[in-house]
Amino acid sequence: MFDHRILSRFQEPLKARTEGSHDWLDACDWDATRISEALPGVEVYIGSKLPAEDARRAARLRLVHVVGAGYDGIALDALGPGVTVATTHHHGRSIAEYVLMSVLMLSRDVLGADRELRAGRWRNVAVDSGLDFATTLRERRVGIIGFGETGTEVARLCQAVGLGVRAVRRDPSAPFPADLRPDWVGGNDRLPDLLAESDVVVVTVPLGPATRGLIGPAELAAMGPGSLLVNVARGPVVQEEALYGALRSGAIGGAALDVWWSGPPQAPSRLPFHELPNVLMTPHHSGHTTDTFAARAAEIADNIGRLQRGEPLSGVVRSTVPPTR
Repeated sequence: MFDHRILSRFQEPLKARTEGSHDWLDACDWDATRISEALPGVEVYIGSKLPAEDARRAARLRLVHVVGAGYDGIALDALGPGVTVATTHHHGRSIAEYVLMSVLMLSRDVLGADRELRAGRWRNVAVDSGLDFATTLRERRVGIIGFGETGTEVARLCQAVGLGVRAVRRDPSAPFPADLRPDWVGGNDRLPDLLAESDVVVVTVPLGPATRGLIGPAELAAMGPGSLLVNVARGPVVQEEALYGALRSGAIGGAALDVWWSGPPQAPSRLPFHELPNVLMTPHHSGHTTDTFAARAAEIADNIGRLQRGEPLSGVVRSTVPPTR
């Protein structure tokens, strides 16, 4: 069963790559009742949200394949013991390009220049001696919170354009790609050092009890007035009111926000971030490229094949539980 609107656009190559014949259900346009009624006959569920009631109904379910890295929408505790849950990534490069684009746009005040010219005002340093010059990224420093797939891809692109890189992660001793040359990689206890030493701070950590509200008033104050924050993780990793206040007061220079504190049909925030001139706002689309979803479709198809053959799956976050004797 497909229950993911984006991946449904890649279902033909997914089906072609999957071994054997299968009955596929495209549930993207189904209402919740129809999905719930169909789940008892489903062996593989492909999606991002499976509430507890539906998970309990899916008696034949063998695999829940999340279309992405986050599985907080899956009621793991409600699944039967024979159900494997797997995730897929492949978004690192796409998100890293978004991060670099955002930093360049904020550093060059592309938002302000676009806004002025649309209003009929030709404003640059040639005609306005009071306007500040932009700066290049050479020798500026980026601090990355989280150093997994996305964080390391961000580091790779940033160092390619001359940015110095430092990062914090839960396990600072874990290996990272040999082509990366960070100034340092420390544990989460070095977050204050990263904030104080970075011109740009990029948030890439997953949302969990340890990271919810990780960036608050003290952390934003430590960043300094010219610094930039880019959040491509989850909205609640950053404290909403604290960030709005820091941006409005000029405590930090700007922010690029691709993730928010609420989603459609609600507004992305209860605070008027859209009124702030130093904020780049996007609707959680930094990873939405053909590269990302074609690779995800291929991995999901390969995992279905492994499931059929009884082989280990990739990206497993919840294994089957052996029956008790």
